[in-house]
Amino acid sequence: MKVSISKTNTFSGTKGCAQALLISKSAFVKSPYAKLCKSFGFEGEGKFFLQEQALLLVCVEVINLDSIREAGASIARYFRALPYKSVSVALNGKLDDSKAYALLLGALLGVYECVSYKSKTPSSALKEFILLDKDNEVASVNVLKKVHIVAQSVNEVREIINTIPQVATPKYLAKYAKDLSKEVGNLECKILDEEALQKEKMNAFLAVNRASCNPPRLIHLSYKPKGATKRIVLVGKGLTYDCGGLSLKPADFMVTMKADKSGGCAVMGIIKAIAQLGAKIEVHSIVGAAENMIGGNAYKPDDVLYSREGKTIEVRNTDAEGRLVLVDCLSYAQDLKPDILIDFATLTGACVVALGEYTSGIMGHNDKLKAQFEKCALESGELMATLPFNAHLKKLIESKIADVCNVGSSRYGGAISAGLFLSQFIREEFKQKWLHIDIAGPAYVEREWDINPSGASGAGVRAGVEFILAQGKA
Repeated sequence: MKVSISKTNTFSGTKGCAQALLISKSAFVKSPYAKLCKSFGFEGEGKFFLQEQALLLVCVEVINLDSIREAGASIARYFRALPYKSVSVALNGKLDDSKAYALLLGALLGVYECVSYKSKTPSSALKEFILLDKDNEVASVNVLKKVHIVAQSVNEVREIINTIPQVATPKYLAKYAKDLSKEVGNLECKILDEEALQKEKMNAFLAVNRASCNPPRLIHLSYKPKGATKRIVLVGKGLTYDCGGLSLKPADFMVTMKADKSGGCAVMGIIKAIAQLGAKIEVHSIVGAAENMIGGNAYKPDDVLYSREGKTIEVRNTDAEGRLVLVDCLSYAQDLKPDILIDFATLTGACVVALGEYTSGIMGHNDKLKAQFEKCALESGELMATLPFNAHLKKLIESKIADVCNVGSSRYGGAISAGLFLSQFIREEFKQKWLHIDIAGPAYVEREWDINPSGASGAGVRAGVEFILAQGKA
C-alpha cells in the first residue's frame, strides 16, 4: 500500500475511492454527522461507515498522537477488506508534521500481516492511503521520507522475527545482515564465526549454543557518517530459538520462541533506518545469534562459565541463557568506546508480569538517560516504563562458587535481577552510559493490538530510532 499527502480537501466520489474522517467525540456530536447517524444508534464511539457517501467516521475521545496513529491503522485495516482502491483521510482540526507522520505510520504498520506460510495469500483492493492537507500545513517530503523508512524497517523486523526457526538460524541472520549492508550501501558488516568467538574468549556465548547443530554468529553492523557527533552502540539478543536447554521449557512455553531473536532483529532495523535517514550519529549494532538446544554436550546447571570480561558465572538454570550471550556481546561492544550503550532483549517473563504484555522495561544506573529514552519511546508510540535497581535485589545473584549466578535466588524481581546481572559486566567507565531494555512483553503477542498485528511487533525499532535522532539534536 502506498501512502501520500494531497494538498486538497476534496473528495471526488470517484468509483473505487473512499473517504475517512478522524474526529473527536465532542466535535462529532456538534457536527452534521451526528444527526445523520442518530437513527442508526451511533453516538460517536468507535467507527461508523456511511455507505452512500463511502465515508468512514472514526471517533476518538481525544485527538492526540497515540489516537491518530491507532486510527491510521484502524482505517487502513477497515478498507483492506472492502473493494476500494484508495481512501482519502481528513483530520478534524489543525494538522502538523507530527500528526501526519503518526497517521501515515499507523496505516503502513497497521496493514502488515505475516502471510509467508499461507498457501493462499489474502488480497486487498486498497492500494493508496491519502492524507488530505488542504491548508498546506505538512512538510510532505520530510514526513513521507521518514514514514517510509521507519515503516519499512519495522515491517522487515517483524518479518524476520516471524520467520520460522527451521529457516531463521544464526547463519540466516548473518546472511540477512550482509545483504542489508549491501542494500543500504553506507553500512559495514562484520561476522564472527565459532573460531572467531573462541579467539574473543566468548565462552558464555559459546556455551549456550553448544548443543545446537546450527553454529553461532556474532553480527556487527556499523554506520559511520562523516561529522558524527556521538557513537551509540546497540546490542541485541538474537536467540533464533530457545527450548530452555537442559532446564527444558514446558511445551506451551516453547511456542513463540522464534521471537527470542527480537532484540537482535530490532537493532538491525534501527541501524538500517538511521543510515537511510542520514543521521550524524555513529551507530553500531551487535547481535548475538545463537540457539539454545539440548544434547549430550549441552551446558548444564552447576557449570561455571568464563566470560569475555573475565568474570565467572555459576549456571543454575540454562533457560536464563539470553543474559549469557548478552554479557559477552556487551563486553565486545564496550571495546568500541561508546558514548551510549543500549541492549535490547526479550530477557524475562518477569518483566511481562511486572508491566504487562504491551510495555517494555527500561533499566540502568543513569536516571537522566533512562528518562530521555522513556520520553523518546513514548513519543514514538512505544509503551515503556522504568524499573528501579536496588542493592537488595543485587544480593540475589550472588554465588558461593563463582563471581555471579545467572539467576536470582528468589522468584521475585526477576526482570530487575536479570538487569543487575548484566550490570556486573558493564565496566565502571560505562555504567552511566548503559541502558538495558527488556522487550519481552510487546515483542510478540498472539493477537492484534494498537498498530501491531498478531505476532511480531518490531518492538524497540521506533523507540530506538527516535532516541538516536534526538541525540543528534542535543
